[in-house]
Amino acid sequence: MTVAPDWKCLAPEKTQVAETFEDRELALSPEDYSLLTDLYQLTMTACYVGKGLDQKRASFELFVRQLPEGFGYLIAMGLEQALDYLERFRFSPAQINALRATGIFRQAPAQFWSLLAESGFTGDIWAVPEGTAVFANEPLLRVEAPLWQAQIVETYLLNTLNYQSLIATKAARIRDIAGSEATLLEFGTRRAFSPQGALWAARAALAAGFDGTSNVLAALKLGQKPSGTMAHAFVMALTATSGSEEEAFKAFHEYFPDAPLLIDTYDTVAAAQMLLEKIDAGEMQLSGVRLDSGNLTSLSQEVRSLLPGVAIFASGDLDEWEIAKLKAAGACIDGYGLGTKLVTGTPVGGVYKLVEIDGIPTMKQSSNKVTYPGRKQIFRRWEKGEIHCDRLGLMNESLEGEQGLLQLFMKQGQRVKPPASLAEIRDRTRTSVASLPVATRKLNQPQQIPVEISSALRELTEKTKR
Repeated sequence: MTVAPDWKCLAPEKTQVAETFEDRELALSPEDYSLLTDLYQLTMTACYVGKGLDQKRASFELFVRQLPEGFGYLIAMGLEQALDYLERFRFSPAQINALRATGIFRQAPAQFWSLLAESGFTGDIWAVPEGTAVFANEPLLRVEAPLWQAQIVETYLLNTLNYQSLIATKAARIRDIAGSEATLLEFGTRRAFSPQGALWAARAALAAGFDGTSNVLAALKLGQKPSGTMAHAFVMALTATSGSEEEAFKAFHEYFPDAPLLIDTYDTVAAAQMLLEKIDAGEMQLSGVRLDSGNLTSLSQEVRSLLPGVAIFASGDLDEWEIAKLKAAGACIDGYGLGTKLVTGTPVGGVYKLVEIDGIPTMKQSSNKVTYPGRKQIFRRWEKGEIHCDRLGLMNESLEGEQGLLQLFMKQGQRVKPPASLAEIRDRTRTSVASLPVATRKLNQPQQIPVEISSALRELTEKTKR
């Protein structure tokens, strides 16, 4: 008879101690980063200590096995936050006491606690610069460090690189489809998966080519000016209390003359005609209007005929496919606000795998999840400014005409490169996308750049299997 496993045994019993430490606010600060990990990272660390493996030099690589459906490339993003996390990596006495209080580690070796108390990341980080286009099975980042350190940082690194790379790729695709002249604003804070995710989404979108974000905190933290328009609620409130939509426009324009007016709360065309009269009478100099609903193609065309010198901004569940349709249909739109479909979507399934331990190459051989062993480099070849092919090889390889993409960003826990500015990352993203073949940039059935496997890596793979 088969007995069903008791999964409850994996969860600790509730204790009065745990309830005492309950934090209902769940706010995140840099001091919390070391505990923002999965339990098994800590339990494995305890085991490594017990078996004397914790200080063995290990290499882990972070990559995606396959790109999200419909993507021809991936824009690497999130490295800056990963490096910041590693610089701050520490376990405080209070955190260690909290871990002890769970009772989970009651049989862990005593050295486990002293290891945490003396913690700090002392490893090396190799990564592709943010804004670089990469493909399946190519490492975005490699950690070379004592085994326990390289293991325990997995969860946070995957969290930031997976999410920001998703947003950056979508933003880059939107910019590619919308064109260089279109204004693109990130409006996704209310639909992002968390307050922290909203900040990362704003950063990734700006770094991948967007012009602004409505997230005030993100903008100010990133040294940018927040951007936005107005809400239907304002128009409705002023109309209800003053008796006309005209008063709503007049009031908002009085205090924010450079902001676009939202004109689709009631009758879009009638609102545009009313604004035309204001402009013709010299009562208003309007910079732009926003459309958020209805048939954006026909409405934008009618508004353009009435207000030829006024920029038209569109929003409302837009993404790269919707923008492509609007442009193909002849919509007269100068800028777009992107929210829900930008900050959500099919996740980037980045994984983090051990490729070498104590100088010994390692690989996973599970069905459909085979990995390549050894510390690797991405070698890229261009022809006439366009990416011709990539070759995945070993770090000690080199070939004339190919450029290695992975660079050393951290040595023995210390940064060796200054942080890149948003402008620098944005330029790199633009250059990366422009260097991709047209077939790779297609929205429908894009073709990925071929990634060759070097002969040296093939030989090491076969040797490791044996």
